[in-house]
Amino acid sequence: MALRLSTGLRNGMLGTSAVKTLMQNGVIDVYSGVQPTTADDAENGTKLLRITVASGAFTAGTAANGLNFGTAADGAIAKTSDVWSGVAIATGTAAWFRFYANDMTTGATTTAARFDGSVSTSGAQLNMSSTAVTSGATTTIDSFTFTMPAS
Repeated sequence: MALRLSTGLRNGMLGTSAVKTLMQNGVIDVYSGVQPTTADDAENGTKLLRITVASGAFTAGTAANGLNFGTAADGAIAKTSDVWSGVAIATGTAAWFRFYANDMTTGATTTAARFDGSVSTSGAQLNMSSTAVTSGATTTIDSFTFTMPAS
């Protein structure tokens, strides 16, 4: 299954360098339940954890602890060497994620820059060592790469 890009992200994209800029200092929320049909749809399921730099506190509109991508190469950008992690706020099975731009616009919208993907232990857009998330436990994302969709 491919990443699901919001209309706002697709409209702002000219390539991976644009995605890097649009998503600068963003944040990832990981959810249980069924992934929305598009990244324009409102979130559903239970939010299990928020991924930031070193599990640090994130405030929308500020750079502190926001996630960043490295240099674009061959149509892809990967996470920087920063530690991407989060402390679970609920117990459940991770099923999908939403990567939000720094403004962290939630709910149904066609103007926000964000994208969704599936979560699994392999073969997903976000692979974790285990999809079992326990409240209070820390989850670390060792690698994360955004590859430009074909269209």
